[in-house]
Amino acid sequence: MEGEIQLDAIDRRILRALQQDGRVTYDALAAQVNLSASAVLRRVRRLEESGAIQAYVALVRPEKVGLSLTAYINVRLEKQTESHKRNPMDLFRAAVQTWPEVVECAALTGEMDYLLRVLVQDMAHYARFISETLLKHPSVQDCKTSFVLDRLKNTTAVPL
Repeated sequence: MEGEIQLDAIDRRILRALQQDGRVTYDALAAQVNLSASAVLRRVRRLEESGAIQAYVALVRPEKVGLSLTAYINVRLEKQTESHKRNPMDLFRAAVQTWPEVVECAALTGEMDYLLRVLVQDMAHYARFISETLLKHPSVQDCKTSFVLDRLKNTTAVPL
């Protein structure tokens, strides 16, 4: 895989610890991985510079901020024809970046082209998003939605 970096056991322990608590101090992290704070700092900086650590963020619980409905929407785009000046996928990719309700968008193989994870306040908000935004987009041919009833597992941690 291009850009992959070699991680030793200590790097993996550091990454696991940071995924649990990105605000941990270098002293506390050093104690967890049995290194000096300066050695941990050097390793963390290397992991940041290599792109293994992409960012530090606050994880917000959607339901605590009024976004209690999660929908997964499978989207099929119209097929490109000779008359198109721009590829429908390019138009859709640009538009999806501007839709705040969409928190994740993945290109798929198979029958549908994209899978969107959408956070909305309620069913009325979802209906507005579908009718006024998604289905009005000229590249969208069809969509199918599933709603989250319960989360059995929800993590941002990468298995290391």
